[in-house]
Amino acid sequence: MNAADVRERYLRVRDDAGPEVTVVAATKYVPLAELGVLAEAGVEVVGENRAQDLVAKHAAYGDAFRWHFIGHLQSNKVKLVNGICELVHSLDSDSAARRLTVPALLEVNLTGEPTKSGVDPDALPAWLERHPSIRGLMTMPPLASDPEASRPWFRRLRELAEAHGLRELSMGTSQDWRVAVDEGATLIRVGSTLFR
Repeated sequence: MNAADVRERYLRVRDDAGPEVTVVAATKYVPLAELGVLAEAGVEVVGENRAQDLVAKHAAYGDAFRWHFIGHLQSNKVKLVNGICELVHSLDSDSAARRLTVPALLEVNLTGEPTKSGVDPDALPAWLERHPSIRGLMTMPPLASDPEASRPWFRRLRELAEAHGLRELSMGTSQDWRVAVDEGATLIRVGSTLFR
């Protein structure tokens, strides 16, 4: 991985997405030894999927980045996330929500796929009543080769957020982030787009 190449890709995504959108570099497949390349490239926000990797990477690179958690959050890992992250994108359990001390987005399973994390859209009002500090919503549409296939899911998430007065929307990954931005994403989670 070359810092100049990563910087060029990162700046292109950031400029195309616009100033209202936070580009979160998804570092699940970035080894600890290569994380310094991202700092050198000027990446500002990284999103990690696993709490153990988050702790190890933060120990090595601390203030080089702003840290987000974008993976499935288990209740027993919340304490680790609280001490490091400025935002959790993937909240979907009451027990984790009760332990969190940092802002969070609620992950919504719009597709009803049992293999996907997230809460049912119909459960949203009750969730927001129990946890009024939730700042926004996140979703993962079904994997598709055509980015346009994600549009209906992103639009539905935006509509849900608007209906409940929520501003933050984490949606869109390397293959469909442009469609997500079109539909109102305020955070996009990109990996391979930056590191290929």
